[in-house]
Amino acid sequence: MQLVVARIGRAHGIKGEVTVEVRTDEPELRLGPGAVLATDPASAGPLTVETGRVHSGRLLLRFAGVKDRTAAEALRNTLLIAEVDPQATPEDPEEFYDHQLMDLDVVLADGTAVGRITEITHLPSQDLFIVERPDGSEVMIPFVEEIVAEIDLEEQRAVITPPPGLIDDSQAEVASSRDDETGQDEA
Repeated sequence: MQLVVARIGRAHGIKGEVTVEVRTDEPELRLGPGAVLATDPASAGPLTVETGRVHSGRLLLRFAGVKDRTAAEALRNTLLIAEVDPQATPEDPEEFYDHQLMDLDVVLADGTAVGRITEITHLPSQDLFIVERPDGSEVMIPFVEEIVAEIDLEEQRAVITPPPGLIDDSQAEVASSRDDETGQDEA
């Protein structure tokens, strides 16, 4: 099975290094020196990682055969794709690959069906499940411990305990309100 593990960003310096937007929880395994990665578009690859380093909090990679800034810049926005055994699981039991979570049924703790995971969006602060409800509408569920109580791959379901209003707008609670400010001091 092929998984997107990174997207190449802009060139860094003049010796062929590029910045990468990492899309894997295992960059040292998937993007380490010697890793051979397929690409999208396919015409850009395959690419073999020659070196990698972190600079100012950003991963920089250099690929075999990419020796200057012009060649590095030509790779911008290319997706890097690793071949992964579909039966493999991350070492941490609390981590999951996207393909393991896709199409899971989403249910409340009492068993009430919410929908099915159709997409996973990776944001800087957290991941989101895009869940298609039985009526065809979608709801976004933050993939955080406080809301996603359990992932059961054997039963093919995700059990959630959403706060009021996350799934049903009519149950939303106002967390705080401001008093009307008139701008005048009371005497």
